Amino acid sequence: MSADDEDSTNPKSGADSHAPGSETPKPEASKPDVAKSDVSTGPPPWLLRAFLLAAATVAGLIIGFWVLQRLQGLLTVLMVSLFLAFAIEPAVNWLAARGVRRGLATGVVFLGLLLIVVGFVWTLGSLLIDQVTTLVQNAPEYADRSVEWINRTFHTELSGTDIQKYATEWSDQIEGYLVGLAENAWGIGTAAIGALFQGLGVLLFTYYFAADGPRFRNAVSSLLPPHRQRHVLRAWDIAVDKTGGYIYSRGLLAVCSTLAHYVVLRILDVPSAFALALWVGVVSQFIPTVGTYLAGALPVIVALVNDGPGDALWILGFIVLYQQFENYVLQPRITATTLDMHPAVAFGAVIAGAALLGATGALLAIPVTATVQAFAGAYVRRYEVEPESETAAPEPIKKNGRKRMWQWPIRPGGPVR
Repeated sequence: MSADDEDSTNPKSGADSHAPGSETPKPEASKPDVAKSDVSTGPPPWLLRAFLLAAATVAGLIIGFWVLQRLQGLLTVLMVSLFLAFAIEPAVNWLAARGVRRGLATGVVFLGLLLIVVGFVWTLGSLLIDQVTTLVQNAPEYADRSVEWINRTFHTELSGTDIQKYATEWSDQIEGYLVGLAENAWGIGTAAIGALFQGLGVLLFTYYFAADGPRFRNAVSSLLPPHRQRHVLRAWDIAVDKTGGYIYSRGLLAVCSTLAHYVVLRILDVPSAFALALWVGVVSQFIPTVGTYLAGALPVIVALVNDGPGDALWILGFIVLYQQFENYVLQPRITATTLDMHPAVAFGAVIAGAALLGATGALLAIPVTATVQAFAGAYVRRYEVEPESETAAPEPIKKNGRKRMWQWPIRPGGPVR
């Protein structure tokens, strides 16, 4: 091989052959690919899918809220029925454990509750009829007595003519209200029919929930894995226990209140004493928050109309005293094992329930809150609060001739700062 061929094949020799002052030719700059740059600046391919997914999610939420709004009545009926079934299930279980078929046991409990409700309405209906009849017959006498009391108390000079003029004005206003109600009779009738159908729906669903309680519970649990079934069954048992305990404790308190007010009303010789006492006992216990005031107003008004202000004040004083006795002595002992809830929590629950579902929510608020509270207490871990140490304060430490009242804690192997 010749020297010229060796130099041409060796790259180093070619690089060394350039003179120091010679310039190396620069490669031409690559032109940007127009098509590739256009693709890189366009929207990413996942953006369209994200927009479609967001639109589908928003549409699903709108449709879901629309369906819930349309089915609000049915959902309310199902909720009320479920908690009524929880309330009567302990009695149904007690009868079923003694050999009574579950459907028959549920029917027996329903019949007993129906008799109680009919007796309550019948008693109050007779009271209302008697009081209205007495008020109409003795209206002139009540008017004269009212005028005499107002003149004697407030030093006025009213007469029967003035009372008649005020009564005429009030009757005109009442007549206007009645005419307005008569014009809206179709709406009232429709609302009454709707309420009737809702009541029948509540009774029907309550019967099926109570009669088929074990099967319904197993059907719900079968949709979940085994480790979730235990939690559902436990929550179910807690709901039955707390709801049934709430109803039965309130029933016992209503019986005690009825007996106590009946004795006082009989001593004061107030007419329809048993009906008034039954009204006070039931309404004050089963209507949250405002039930006490509604219950106490009726016997006070009846005593004021029939016996005068003296007996009305005595009844009002007894109602106030009995409420204090019930709140601080009787109720904590009766509800100690059934419904342990702070009064402030119960009051807040009633307000929240009324804001969400109206009167139905107010009635269901306390048992629902008790169920949630008991379920949380069963799973939420609590720790004992350590009491503050009662050791004596350390003696002041002298350093550089001065007293220092504190020191940093001594670390293992470290000096005191």
